[in-house]
Amino acid sequence: MRTNPEECAELGRIIAGKLNQAKGPTTLFLPLKGVSAIDQEGQPFYLPEADAALFKALRENIRPPVELIELDMNINDPAFSAAMAERLLEMLTN
Repeated sequence: MRTNPEECAELGRIIAGKLNQAKGPTTLFLPLKGVSAIDQEGQPFYLPEADAALFKALRENIRPPVELIELDMNINDPAFSAAMAERLLEMLTN
């Protein structure tokens, strides 16, 4: 079942609230072209307005020092996971 925009906005607020409680360095990556394999253009759960509501709620509710990185790709894009791995290595070496 696909979440609607209102549900996604609520999820964004919940996720942000949990991230804001982090005690150490925290980074959230947003995959702007979909949060799953079936949530991309041409797939059955493609609903850009729902993703937009999620991302908007996250942007509005995440507080420093939580870092937010937005990438114009799907979560399953190999470049997305590479960017996350690179950021993790940076965090571990600093």
